[in-house]
Amino acid sequence: MLEKLIAGKWIAGPEIEDSIERSVALNKLGIRTIINYLGEDFKSKDRVEDAMATYAKLIKEIKRRGIESDISVKITQLGLRISKAYATKNYLKLARLAKPLFLWLDMESSDTVDATIGAYEKALHQGNVGICLQAYLKRSYEDMRKLVKKGGIIRLVKGAYKERPEVAFQNKQAVNANFEFLMKYLFKHARKFTIATHDKNMVEKALLLNRSYQRQVTYAFLNGIRGSYARMLAERGEHVAVYVPFGKLWVDYAIRRMREQGHAMLILRSLLGS
Repeated sequence: MLEKLIAGKWIAGPEIEDSIERSVALNKLGIRTIINYLGEDFKSKDRVEDAMATYAKLIKEIKRRGIESDISVKITQLGLRISKAYATKNYLKLARLAKPLFLWLDMESSDTVDATIGAYEKALHQGNVGICLQAYLKRSYEDMRKLVKKGGIIRLVKGAYKERPEVAFQNKQAVNANFEFLMKYLFKHARKFTIATHDKNMVEKALLLNRSYQRQVTYAFLNGIRGSYARMLAERGEHVAVYVPFGKLWVDYAIRRMREQGHAMLILRSLLGS
């Protein structure tokens, strides 16, 4: 019951049109969206092909209606559990199909990072692609350095998967410290990037940093969380995006967000208001 309540607040709905309607409403507020079709860890080609077809329809509809939106996909949604070559081929196909729309490649559990980065590097020359990096993974600094040097566009998040202590920071303080460290690296070395967090303190630090660095920064939030704050930033002239998932496979997404560090109070607030 709680998962369904949260899903109704965080997820646009089961169909493409639900994500489009949510995007239209946000666009009117000066906020662009990042639309994601829910689903991951697909092990059958039928499910992968369904995801590919859905993304193709979504891309066509965004272009047809002039929606201000990016698209976000997951490598395991595109067939990584079947084969790396198959998933990479599907990702590159979507990147070509999406142009001139911007296509984000989301980051998942630590065992998929190398494949995700490998696929992204193959599409970098197209110029309309970005990749998510997670601050709770200990390897993310080296990944960021490598990708920024190659001209990669980063969306920095804290991370929402359960990971081993060997590969990920385990407490909020350590994750926050690494997020701030990585954020400062982006301001120093990258031209364009996205800071994706509901931590208002971290966003305020980013806003302060950008007074000096004057980068092309977007501040991203999950659908249904920090809505009032997102609107306020947009009204101030900041670039703001909201991550809008849609689809019927909402259970894993909702549970993972419920477990994410620091989300307990945000969940409560999102259910009670904007």
